[in-house]
Amino acid sequence: MDDNQDRLLAQRLVMLRTARHWSLEQLSQQTGISRATLSRIERAETSPTATLLGKLAQVFGMTMSQLLREIEESPPELLTRAHQPVWQDRETGFERRSVSPPTQGFRAELIEGRLRAGASIQYDDAPVAGMQQQIWLLSGALEYRLGDRTYVLAPGDCLRFLLNGPSHFYAPGPADAHYAIVICRT
Repeated sequence: MDDNQDRLLAQRLVMLRTARHWSLEQLSQQTGISRATLSRIERAETSPTATLLGKLAQVFGMTMSQLLREIEESPPELLTRAHQPVWQDRETGFERRSVSPPTQGFRAELIEGRLRAGASIQYDDAPVAGMQQQIWLLSGALEYRLGDRTYVLAPGDCLRFLLNGPSHFYAPGPADAHYAIVICRT
């Protein structure tokens, strides 16, 4: 993310927290993220990791895409690649492109993900319980753990499930994992 995206995300997080009348301490207790880290994120001094964003999305009851997006009054029908929001977790090298960001009136969204070989991302819980997802591996290899079950995906494989509980993405390599995710809010 560039500095402008960090600032926009920081403003969005402050807005979500204050709309609920939560202090940083209350948000810290609910997410398990330190108050100091939350403060740095809200001041756009640091960019959150995918894991931290997952925790924030969960406590706010939304998908990561919903958390990252700017609210649009009238979303475009055609979203060119140049206008698709991209977010990057600098720590893991995870890149997330919102191919079709969530908008009012649509329940599904399409995301392109790239996870650097050897990297992993863990989410403690589903942002919205029972959310439908499908992961289609385009290239590389991906191990996806859903609760106590692990799935090993090869290029062309598609995994579909209802997301409940913890999940974990791991790109075992040697190449990066490149995949598409369809998320459908119920």
